[in-house]
Amino acid sequence: MIVLSKYTTLRFNNEFQRVYRWGQSFVHPALVTYVMKNRGYGLRIGITTSKKIGKAVERNRAKRIITAAWRNLLPGVCGSYDIVFVARTLTTKLKSTDIERIMKRQLISAGAIKAENHEVSVD
Repeated sequence: MIVLSKYTTLRFNNEFQRVYRWGQSFVHPALVTYVMKNRGYGLRIGITTSKKIGKAVERNRAKRIITAAWRNLLPGVCGSYDIVFVARTLTTKLKSTDIERIMKRQLISAGAIKAENHEVSVD
């Protein structure tokens, strides 16, 4: 289980809308990541899925895969960011390690993770 003191979740629609509007987006066929620096609120994340992915079972599976990938990347994230992960249909077909690699590449591009902190190269 993730320790909640490390980060909090985005819960309200206006918080998600702010990140969508003002944050940087990083697009991959399996995952879209929006990253925005916040004003010292600490690390806050949100995970969303749409009904295009499928029924509730598939949407919840996508959220679980993203959460599992995020759990491994959490120690390397530095700074105060609002991050929103948007699942796509390909998310449920990949393993959490694949999603972790994609997520890491996107977060390095955003500057939320330092490239030298991780041994995986950025393609």
